[in-house]
Amino acid sequence: MNSKDKIRPIINAVSPISEAAMQKLEPLVQFSTITKGSDLTAVGQSNSYEYFVIDGICKSFLFNPEGEEITLSFFMSNAIISPYITRVKNGKSLINLKALTELTVANMNAAAFEKLMVDDLEIRRFGNTVLRNELLEKVQKEIALASSPAKIRLQNLRKKFPNIENSIPHADIASYLGITTISLSRLRSRS
Repeated sequence: MNSKDKIRPIINAVSPISEAAMQKLEPLVQFSTITKGSDLTAVGQSNSYEYFVIDGICKSFLFNPEGEEITLSFFMSNAIISPYITRVKNGKSLINLKALTELTVANMNAAAFEKLMVDDLEIRRFGNTVLRNELLEKVQKEIALASSPAKIRLQNLRKKFPNIENSIPHADIASYLGITTISLSRLRSRS
């Protein structure tokens, strides 16, 4: 299977592009496998890539002042990781990205992708849609954390990420939901 066959469904789920536009993207795409528990990038590390999750699960996270991991987002198979512009400043990563399972990703140089966005309307539309979706996702999570009980947040997580509870550590899920692992365990036993 060539690269466009692996990323085309991901792209088309966001904003379909033509074969001509896909052919412009294809030379930029590289694939890698990241072992479970390994970082794609860490805060302060040089990073110049856009990422597509082909298979597996990863998370974005930060450390709180006590050194605990605070999960920001999950990315499962056939997803796009937060755009470069939202997670990198001055070429350095603002967040950590970690593989929670064995992970296959496609990446492309962010500067080359940005140039294609300037030159090609379809690619620009795709990139802008990814950015809008990222903003909407973050706002919805922020609203849910501020206004929804933990039970509703867990239900929403299950809808958005089916079977994630069986695939990754519950501590990561609890952190994402803004609750303790004990609270998560209680919620799970009641539902």
